[in-house]
Amino acid sequence: MTGPVFSEAGLELRAAGDGSRLLRGQFPYGQRATLDAGGKGRKPRKEQFAPRAFSFAVDDPERDIHLLLGHSFDQPLASRKAGTLALTDSDAALTFEARITPEAQRTSWVADFLAAFAAGLITGISPGFRVPDMDGAETLEEEDPRQGKALIRTIFAAVLFELSMVTRPAYGETAADLRAFQWDRVPVRGPSYSLNRWRA
Repeated sequence: MTGPVFSEAGLELRAAGDGSRLLRGQFPYGQRATLDAGGKGRKPRKEQFAPRAFSFAVDDPERDIHLLLGHSFDQPLASRKAGTLALTDSDAALTFEARITPEAQRTSWVADFLAAFAAGLITGISPGFRVPDMDGAETLEEEDPRQGKALIRTIFAAVLFELSMVTRPAYGETAADLRAFQWDRVPVRGPSYSLNRWRA
């Protein structure tokens, strides 16, 4: 590949001189996604991330964060510990740049990802994270009646573990897939955390 290829979500994949593929994208903050359309007495539910919601993990250089295919740690594309994933946080968005090495490209899942991306089937990114069980980490409020009747969950602090390449982004402009969302409780060291586990 000699030039950039852009997906509908603004992802960019280009070739590097050493045979690597450079993948860039971003997860903008402040955009809302509908997790539940409501109905049958239920209010719609929407979710948004406040600026720098992922800063706890992103600002810790010792914390490994992965880029995965479909939220599977068995299908890694890049990682910070391997030196192939760089993250830049700002008030506007979390931006990433991943270097998919020639060695990684020899795995079946990376070959599948590159083929799906070229075909326009990979359209966004999705974060895998935990919300700390602490005051101020998140809020749940009624939507402005002029905009709708949904409950709005705003996440102010989240522990980011991975970003995944996905086929069905729910956040149109943000390229994040929240449609397979469910809550689980898992034991972790230190403070108790509530885990957002993403499933295909």
